[in-house]
Amino acid sequence: MATRTQARESVIGLLYAYDLGNEGIVKFVDEILEEKKIRNQQKEFALKLFNGTVTNIEKIDNEIITHLNQRTLDDLGSVEKSILRLAIYEILFEDLPKAIIINEAIELSKRLASDGAPKFVNGLLDKVIKA
Repeated sequence: MATRTQARESVIGLLYAYDLGNEGIVKFVDEILEEKKIRNQQKEFALKLFNGTVTNIEKIDNEIITHLNQRTLDDLGSVEKSILRLAIYEILFEDLPKAIIINEAIELSKRLASDGAPKFVNGLLDKVIKA
């Protein structure tokens, strides 16, 4: 059975594809999650995260932009952006402990993103929580 971390990792992959212009991926989310063996409760969790993030992407991106120092959204790598979008969605719209959300985002950025990403993700999410 998949863990919530694996579900989040799958959502980041979906958000990454969505960010690169593959908006049609929305039609194939069920199949993609099934291929990654994300099932049952974790599948429901992943679908809720993905759909919620896509639905609220404008608000989430505005939150990111608000906390970027002398950078733009386009300056961020797609993986980092996907991790931030997911974490900010969870912070703003889900009733989960903030520390867990930030820790998951940092751990995922260590595995999936560039070397400087964990520190950057941590700093930006900390600003979001304190705002």
